[in-house]
Amino acid sequence: MKKRQLLQSSSFFSELKRRKVYRAAAAYAVVAWILLQIGEVTFDPLHLPDWVMTVLVIVAILGIPVTLMLAWFFDIGPKGFKRTLDRAPATLQGASSSTADSSPSIAVLPFVDMSPDKDQGYFCEGVAEEILNALTRIDKLHVAARTSSFQFRDGSGDIRQIGEQLGVRTVLEGSVRKSGNQIRVTAQLNNVADGYHIWTKSFDEELKDIFSIQDEIARSIAELLVETLSPQEQSAIRTRSSKDVQAYEYYLRGRQFFNRFRKKDIEFARQMFHQAIEIDPGFAPAWAGYADCFSFLIMYVDPQDSYREEATKASQKALDLNPESAVAHASRGLAYLICDEYAEANPEFEKALELNPRLYEAYYYYGRASFHEGDLEKAAELFAKAAEVNPAEYQARLLRVQILKGLGHEKEAAEEAKSALIVVEKDLEWNPDDTRALQLGAGSLIATGDTERAIRWLERALEIDPTDSVLLYNVACNLATLGQSDKALDYLKKAIEYGTVSAAWMHNDPDLDSLRDHPRFEALLQQEEH
Repeated sequence: MKKRQLLQSSSFFSELKRRKVYRAAAAYAVVAWILLQIGEVTFDPLHLPDWVMTVLVIVAILGIPVTLMLAWFFDIGPKGFKRTLDRAPATLQGASSSTADSSPSIAVLPFVDMSPDKDQGYFCEGVAEEILNALTRIDKLHVAARTSSFQFRDGSGDIRQIGEQLGVRTVLEGSVRKSGNQIRVTAQLNNVADGYHIWTKSFDEELKDIFSIQDEIARSIAELLVETLSPQEQSAIRTRSSKDVQAYEYYLRGRQFFNRFRKKDIEFARQMFHQAIEIDPGFAPAWAGYADCFSFLIMYVDPQDSYREEATKASQKALDLNPESAVAHASRGLAYLICDEYAEANPEFEKALELNPRLYEAYYYYGRASFHEGDLEKAAELFAKAAEVNPAEYQARLLRVQILKGLGHEKEAAEEAKSALIVVEKDLEWNPDDTRALQLGAGSLIATGDTERAIRWLERALEIDPTDSVLLYNVACNLATLGQSDKALDYLKKAIEYGTVSAAWMHNDPDLDSLRDHPRFEALLQQEEH
């Protein structure tokens, strides 16, 4: 109750300021004091009775509530009294019903790098992401997805507009200054309704204290926004996942590379995660990240048996270290997926979602597994849920467009494509070199009839990364849907030459339907099956 009262008090005091009550009170106090001083100096020489001064004091006191009430209801200016408009309720654009009601909600923005060399962006984002992940463990608190909130990574913009775009009532922002073994972290929670601070705190500590700093910020925010926390939630609000700061830094670099989704970046991420577990063998999230790198290398680069073995061992290690980790279960499911062991993979994804119903990766990987099995309806449903928990993530949306087209739901696919393209274009504003957005987005442009723009996007993606096997495969898919069979087969052949393509995915990919009777396609499919 105290936390809610604090929020209500913050909003009330902010409204006093907006209505200029403070300014009116100060002005009245000055005028009243001057009048009393004049009365004290002049009433005696004028031989006025004592009761006149008493009346003046009483009138001055009674005028205080009258002035405050007038200031609340009216703007008092040179043109007289003007009625103060009530504040319109904050609009939650794109918000679900869970955020449009009175339930608490928050977006965590990436912290700003204030370090002298401006080279700690990965660390700043990592600190914010750890706090965000801790807050997602609170059932009563709606937390905007990382991909949504991390679009605002330049540290500028009106908090009220950002909050409205993300559909939340509060926004956490902060900064990090890292120099040698010293670190300064500043965090502040803002009320979206008026843009004013609800809570702020600064920490000047040694780098090794970063875990306790993250924990204190997450705990303070949780206690402020949520009236009561269960014992399980209180114990779950902790960001510490490693015993060593250096291992933690390698892990954060690994996450930064992995989120870029390119072949070379996945390899860089694998190296970073390996460094982290070399330093701290008990670091479960680093083991899960290490496993995911091998799984992605299997899917997109080279299906080596040794990669499958590494993905299996590393994902199982993550699970052994933390059996209650949703991320570890999702990683284990992905390792089963790349081994075509669907009967074992699906329960892992379901367990991950039981532990964390808002884990995007669990829905996304589960959707891919369903696609591999040929259950396109279920894949479409899972990709829809992935988009629901992470509205700013485009991959699941765009894959769902492809599935709907393949199922013959042309009208639904076109509508889905329109909404997906809004997300893709927003991503490209912030990441103009995101080839995955370009290549997958081209499919949605084709679904809406904008073929010329789709071709431009594909050409632009090929200019950026002409040897990426995933890109080449998706170029082939888009050309196949346009009826350009020979060019599509050329790019499909290149995709296999530069990396690998899942035979199961090729079997079930509706974008390749126009190629299935072609001898070259059959030969390529047999090549990947063997």
